[in-house]
Amino acid sequence: MSHITPNKRITTARLKQMKAKGDLITMLTAYDYTMAKILDDSGIEVLLVGDSAANVFAGHDTTLPITVDQMIYHASAVCRGASQALVLVDMPFGSYEENATDAFNAAVKIMKESRAHALKLEGGVEIVPQIKKITAAGIPICGHLGLTPQSVNQFGGFGVRAKDQGEAEKLISDAIALEEAGCFAIVVEKIPAELAKTVSQKVAIPIIGIGSGNGCDGQVLVVNDVLGLTKDFKPKFLRNYLNLYEEISGAVKNYISDVKTKDYPNKNEQY
Repeated sequence: MSHITPNKRITTARLKQMKAKGDLITMLTAYDYTMAKILDDSGIEVLLVGDSAANVFAGHDTTLPITVDQMIYHASAVCRGASQALVLVDMPFGSYEENATDAFNAAVKIMKESRAHALKLEGGVEIVPQIKKITAAGIPICGHLGLTPQSVNQFGGFGVRAKDQGEAEKLISDAIALEEAGCFAIVVEKIPAELAKTVSQKVAIPIIGIGSGNGCDGQVLVVNDVLGLTKDFKPKFLRNYLNLYEEISGAVKNYISDVKTKDYPNKNEQY
């Protein structure tokens, strides 16, 4: 059952209240109007316009190629389809790392042109100045720790992060720093479940997990993965709720057959 009150927009304040009450938060990615409307009507609380669009929408190996203008294009479409969910948009690689002024300018551009409700940045204490400057302007920011896909080349892959004590301690201190800098939530990706649970207990803001166990305050997945549209992507943390790849493929094969045999269109399907 959805926790959304009809015609009442989910806000960052509402998400913090949900954590305080132990009410788990649901988040899925969306990149277009049609999917956003389906997810919103279904009661999802947060729609993440992820830079994962570079992978699942455009076919890139990493999230790095996607641009600010491309993120705005996707976010605008999602915002038009979402009447209740909070729309959260990834700031893409290269748009915020250099300095607080560049980050602020990119953040304002995304918010003004997409009409989204919040932005997400990857990184810890290193980007605290950027977060402070953006949040000071009234733009809500969600952090992202653990496996940060924009740093894939530095990490050398998409493996589990923070398995050793040093990296785990830094992740905890980063989470505290992000909360103090003004973040309203933090996504933690592919970290040990016990560490994610500890992080959630250390901060008052929601911790949203992906591949980080059930001790988080909510979960996020890529919608294409949840629906089984991505055929060969089967990480341990993913649960497929449908197998749309096979269903769509079957439907298309039936269409091809019907057209080639002149079964479609039939007399009732023409003018």
